[in-house]
Amino acid sequence: MKAIVLAAGSGTRMKSNLPKCMHKILGRTLLNTVLSALREAKIEEIIVITGYGGERLRSSVSMDVKFAHQAEQKGTGHAVSMASEFLNEDEDILVLCGDTPLVTAETLQKLAETHAREGNAITVVSARIDNPFGYGRIIRPATDGQFLRIVEHKDLEEGQELVNEINTSVYMFNGKALLDALPLIEPHNAAGEYYLPDALEIIQSNGLKAGVLLAPDSGEFVGVNNRAQLFQAAEGLKKRINEKHMMNGVTIIDPSSAWISHDVTIGADTVIYPGVILENTRVGENCVIGPNTRIIGSDISDFAEIDNSVVLDSSVGEYTTVGPFAYLRPHSRVGARCKVGDFVEVKNTTLGDGTKASHLTYIGDSDVGGGVNFGCGTVTVNYDGKKKFRTVIEDNAFIGCNTNLIAPVTVKEGAYIAAGSTITDDVPEKALSIARARQVNKEGWIKK
Repeated sequence: MKAIVLAAGSGTRMKSNLPKCMHKILGRTLLNTVLSALREAKIEEIIVITGYGGERLRSSVSMDVKFAHQAEQKGTGHAVSMASEFLNEDEDILVLCGDTPLVTAETLQKLAETHAREGNAITVVSARIDNPFGYGRIIRPATDGQFLRIVEHKDLEEGQELVNEINTSVYMFNGKALLDALPLIEPHNAAGEYYLPDALEIIQSNGLKAGVLLAPDSGEFVGVNNRAQLFQAAEGLKKRINEKHMMNGVTIIDPSSAWISHDVTIGADTVIYPGVILENTRVGENCVIGPNTRIIGSDISDFAEIDNSVVLDSSVGEYTTVGPFAYLRPHSRVGARCKVGDFVEVKNTTLGDGTKASHLTYIGDSDVGGGVNFGCGTVTVNYDGKKKFRTVIEDNAFIGCNTNLIAPVTVKEGAYIAAGSTITDDVPEKALSIARARQVNKEGWIKK
């Protein structure tokens, strides 16, 4: 079985320079979200039909697919014909749109099973909705209620607008039936386009069987044509993802305000507070992710607590606390039982187990051992205006408040730096380093 994903539209109602299928929900493009469902449904060969912004759209695809280009948008039937060279007569072809991010692998698998079991040449997925305005309708004869044809909204005849069973634009074709029908589609409609649903009547006229799979959840087939619908799709996906985590033992205090992307794993007994954003991240068991925290591309170990902080492309060890108002920038590795406190920024740095920086500190481009204490106001001065240099701080060193460490510099194991020092040379093991001017009081200076 192969799949064709229609993603050629410009999405004019999005009011954007981006191709419509490049817009994102929960950190992933609409197209990549659909492709992920196809992969989950075990469909290996996928052909994406591009059009407007084709090169940009291709570059945004995160998996191995084939591409065909529709230079001029002449309708869905014309779009599918662009993939003809990839199709074979002896295989089934799934066709769906790249702007339906809520479609599930389970529904696609059920479609394939129904198509095979009933021996259909074409099977259409339908759904019943309260407001079918704008959708093509599934028209059934009054006598037996079997599937007859699809009529696009702009071509509805009198009375057909009351039909609430819609075409979801998800189809399964027999390969030969599709290839035979595509050249016979004519633009006999109000828009002058080649509609893929017209293939249904052509296939039926050849004496082949057409069927319908009525989907129980119409919400899977919500299309995205504007920013409001993009938000609605994101809300639906967010609800689905959050419910999955809660069923797996995660406490999400306010699911309406927790934005968790598809590629996040969370261990049992972890608590997620309101306002949390998680993308491409693993969170362990028994963690607390405090309010207004954003974690992207990171690994958070068991029993860690992150509060009102930002963590980007970094890792946090067991029983470590981060925040409030801390910032872990990319390539930071914080060990177990550490503390990265309020208004502490860590960048491209390793902190060993048990190291603490409780407040108002910048640690950049540094290799820090275990058991190190950073006093308030410490800065690793890593940039001389042209190049960046690293600071090395060995185990159990004590860095006094308001210390500047001018890289490249090494503070040896167990060394102690007096508060207010500016360190430009290496500090020996277990030494006390004082690098500040002696205090001088000028009597009567203010009066003068």
